[in-house]
Amino acid sequence: MRQLLVSLALIGLFSSFRRPELSWVAIGDSITYLNEHLDETGNRITKGYMTRVVEQLPYIHYTNQGHNGWTAVRIAQQIETLGITKADLYSVFLGTNDWWSGRPLGRLADYQNNTGTNTVYGSFRVIINKLRTLNPKAPIILITPMQRVDFVYLTNFKNNAYGSYKAKNGQFLESFALAIDSIARYEQLPIVDLYHLKGLDLKRLVKYKRLKNPQTGVYENYRYPSFIDVPFNPETDAYPYPVEAIDKTYDGLHPSDKGYVLISRQLVREIKKIVD
Repeated sequence: MRQLLVSLALIGLFSSFRRPELSWVAIGDSITYLNEHLDETGNRITKGYMTRVVEQLPYIHYTNQGHNGWTAVRIAQQIETLGITKADLYSVFLGTNDWWSGRPLGRLADYQNNTGTNTVYGSFRVIINKLRTLNPKAPIILITPMQRVDFVYLTNFKNNAYGSYKAKNGQFLESFALAIDSIARYEQLPIVDLYHLKGLDLKRLVKYKRLKNPQTGVYENYRYPSFIDVPFNPETDAYPYPVEAIDKTYDGLHPSDKGYVLISRQLVREIKKIVD
């Protein structure tokens, strides 16, 4: 009987320390979307950042609101139609597609004055306002875009883009990361700064890019930044990132398993600060 009472007491003690279940809505672009669409990576990744986070924090249950190829501006414009639900925690991981598509970044004043979706700053205000109407008490974690090298889509070589080492439409990707950081500071929101994270810098995103030497026509493995000015012909050339070239990304843009490990590690750290 005494042993039974001790066992029941221990069960009650451990039960009292169980964390309450938490719901998490992760808003993002393809880097978020791919968590549930591993086949679209050619199975080059085994799990995305949300799966990795909840493996470490099993009391959290996530909803994937990743939209392949979408910008923060488009998310904001369609925010009322996306079916985003009330949650205990939100994260917003956007910006890289806004940079590449040439969306105007705007200024912090666009965020402060709620000027609408003409700028990225204004679009973030629309998104954050929506989340606050769903649950004013829910923490919102902002995540900056990663750096990126030359992207080539695995199943459509014509879908390609140069990296963040140079400007697009007069804007650098780093400016978008700094803008998101400035919103986080203004609103006192937690932030995960992936753009400046050691380990996700340009030289670590791929081991090399396999391209034809313009003089000899023979394929060579070019490391960053040597491949920047070497041409790639999507009509005739082989895919420039064989499996052996994968490092923190598998295609120059989207994280590999190694990349997702780094991202999830940062998110787990921020979530623990919030819930502990």
